[in-house]
Amino acid sequence: MFPDEFARRIHTQKYIDAEALIKALEEPSPVSLRINKSKWNKRPLNSEPVPWCKNGFYLETRPSYTLDPLFHSGCYYPQEASSMFLEQVIRQTSGLQGNLRVLDLCAAPGGKSTHLSDIIGPGNLLVANDAIRSRAAILAETITKWGLGNTLVTQNDPSAFGRLSGFFDIIVVDAPCSGEGMFRGETAVREWSAVNMVHCSERQKRILMDVWPALKENGVLVYSTCTFNPGENEENIRWFIGKQEAEIIRLDVSDFKRIIEIDFEGIFGYGFYPDKVKGEGFFISAVRKTGKQEKAGIKSLRKPELQPDKNDLNVAYQWTQFSKDRVFKRGDELFALPCALDDYIHIYSNLKIVKAGTKVFEIKNKNNVPSHELALSPAIKTGAFPAHEINLTEALAFMRRDKIALNNAIKGWNIVTFQGINLGFVNNLGNRVNNYFPVEWRIRMNLPKPGEENIIKWNRL
Repeated sequence: MFPDEFARRIHTQKYIDAEALIKALEEPSPVSLRINKSKWNKRPLNSEPVPWCKNGFYLETRPSYTLDPLFHSGCYYPQEASSMFLEQVIRQTSGLQGNLRVLDLCAAPGGKSTHLSDIIGPGNLLVANDAIRSRAAILAETITKWGLGNTLVTQNDPSAFGRLSGFFDIIVVDAPCSGEGMFRGETAVREWSAVNMVHCSERQKRILMDVWPALKENGVLVYSTCTFNPGENEENIRWFIGKQEAEIIRLDVSDFKRIIEIDFEGIFGYGFYPDKVKGEGFFISAVRKTGKQEKAGIKSLRKPELQPDKNDLNVAYQWTQFSKDRVFKRGDELFALPCALDDYIHIYSNLKIVKAGTKVFEIKNKNNVPSHELALSPAIKTGAFPAHEINLTEALAFMRRDKIALNNAIKGWNIVTFQGINLGFVNNLGNRVNNYFPVEWRIRMNLPKPGEENIIKWNRL
């Protein structure tokens, strides 16, 4: 099943029990997810906690996420368990004080970004980036569903971040790799080659060198891959530290006995092997910048067109809990930024921004049309809009953008909810109800019969 060259290498590779690893890679992948505690206070029925992530859980079987309204509303995110160890790395290497600026450089589809958004909290800024346009769009959708409002989504090559010299406290590089840790899937096996391993290693070095200037002095760079190959892992970190003024950070994994500490000539990394941990293959390491780093000046350009008027601010106050100093206007759209306006303008001047915080509303024909992003944001004020609870069948119809009927709904803008969670807006015109679920997100698959949806059952935490 596995490439011969891969099998030969792991038989001589330190820290690996080759036969046990191959046997584990022939078994089904564990199923795991992370709960969004800002929206949801339950845990999956018959689930098992992920040891290194306080909101992570293993499921007994894989459900249908597409048919679960709670997934589409950002109550949880399906994420591979090994990669959730990022939580421990951030907590051990950073004080998580206020005004943190964090970059997730290779962020799509968004699992680590939503996790980072949780870890750093609402008082700090996350910039989630992907260089590929289609992947950046998926990333923006994931961030919108999660809803915490502390994230900018960008689409840039890593080299562009050199223009933000000394800007970030933490940079996470989950680097593109040869994918050996994902060998339970046929695609990863089919795409693997020795030539690609070398190509990945060289690309990873370029990414690290390109983004390094954006990290401030004493800042932390977290590097991870989903491969077992030392040439893409510990050897790359040793090479990088040899090129820069930096030091390795040794982590405490004493509470997680089956995570393997890799010591490569004093370079420490942490290996997750599927024969030892309940998760996919994964490698992670952390580096601290010890050299001086000049900071780029942040220009104060308070452009008049960015300033909302009194009516805009009044609507934002009625609908949301956003601070007025974070609200800005772009054309006919009102947004709540995840950072100070000066920081936003600095980023905007140097990078391509795909998603700027939380869109509150858009003005159409002199009417304020609330955004779907607002419906999914915990910052929406309770009672700002009438809420109409619907059942699972109705929720799936809503997310297919089918016509729906709401009995006794108040005329005007309503939020439809499922199990008390906001799904999105409808506009009740009296003679019909207009569905405002995003067209590009609508469910396209055929729906099963009621009761056959295969969605997660929940217990209270």
